[in-house]
Amino acid sequence: MSPSSAVLTGVAAVSVSLLAACGGDAGGGNPDTTKIVASDSECEVTRKDFPAGVNEFHVTNTGSRVTEVYVYAPGDKIVTERENIGPGTSVTLTVQLAAGTYQIACKPGMVGAGIRQDITVTGQADPKLDPRAEKAVTDYRAYVVEQTDSTIAATRKFAAAFKAGNVAEAKRLYAPSRIGWERIEPVAESFGDLDPRVDLREADLKPGEKWTGWHRLEKALWKTGSTKGEEQYADQLIKDLGELKAKVNAARLDPPITPVSMANGAKELLDEVATGKVTGEEEVFSHTDLVDFKANVDGAFKVYQLLRPVVRDKDPDLAKELDENFTKVQDALTKHQRGDGYVSYDTVGKADRKTLADAVNALAEPLSKLAKAVTK
Repeated sequence: MSPSSAVLTGVAAVSVSLLAACGGDAGGGNPDTTKIVASDSECEVTRKDFPAGVNEFHVTNTGSRVTEVYVYAPGDKIVTERENIGPGTSVTLTVQLAAGTYQIACKPGMVGAGIRQDITVTGQADPKLDPRAEKAVTDYRAYVVEQTDSTIAATRKFAAAFKAGNVAEAKRLYAPSRIGWERIEPVAESFGDLDPRVDLREADLKPGEKWTGWHRLEKALWKTGSTKGEEQYADQLIKDLGELKAKVNAARLDPPITPVSMANGAKELLDEVATGKVTGEEEVFSHTDLVDFKANVDGAFKVYQLLRPVVRDKDPDLAKELDENFTKVQDALTKHQRGDGYVSYDTVGKADRKTLADAVNALAEPLSKLAKAVTK
């Protein structure tokens, strides 16, 4: 996960600089668009009351640091987020909100709890949904359940090898155990503190915070070379993934999946690639970043694939651009494929990393328009 995770919208160097530069999907021409001005010390929102349904936010960073903007539901449940907004750049967020109270948070430097503003959403959104979009939501929910089940099955095998002290086998099973999680990471991240318990990196630990999850086990395997004394964290990982399963199998997801949330989640998966995988910061001990990279891209493509019938109808030029750029990213990845996996990322040179980053950023720009396209 990136230093500041993102999540699906609910109804109710190589990375930051490049992504911020291409992420300027600035529009703001719509008179109904709410402006958010994020500086190093303020988070100004031009209105505080909103109608239920789809709302558009035009975010401008007037500060000196890269920032990100969150929309929180009560209990700091993340509704949506856009990260890597560089100084002097703007982005447009399309968000679907149900009636209730929320907070908008600007996070200069992409750290901390953020500078917050309260907002209120009232009324009832139009329940009508394009049948093609409705099918996309149904199919995506099934995909989330499927990927959760595959993650748990693969992680059980990994945990068993880890607890048995079989370091070589646990190393082999580590990256495959994460694939399903990485494909649906925005959904997984929406469930409170579940994501930090499962996927927090050592570099992102706060003082006094307990470290659990995959990356603690990764460090034991590749840095320490022993699983002794760490077995309890393998058990905890399985328990936490069981919590994920219970949540995605619930009759009603909270926050629920919508076409807009799917589209925003796809963009967040590309942000994950740009801020963690391309830079090599995600798998700092195992260097299995390209496996995560591929899983993030696969998850984003699945969303686009499901929404493509709607996008082709409403914005055929965007669909063509997305088709072409997804292919370019997959082609860039294929160069580093070895058998069923990928080369160790510490063997990928600067030129090849730049090629990967360029392909990701070229895709991120049109992908940032997907949410708006499906609401036309």
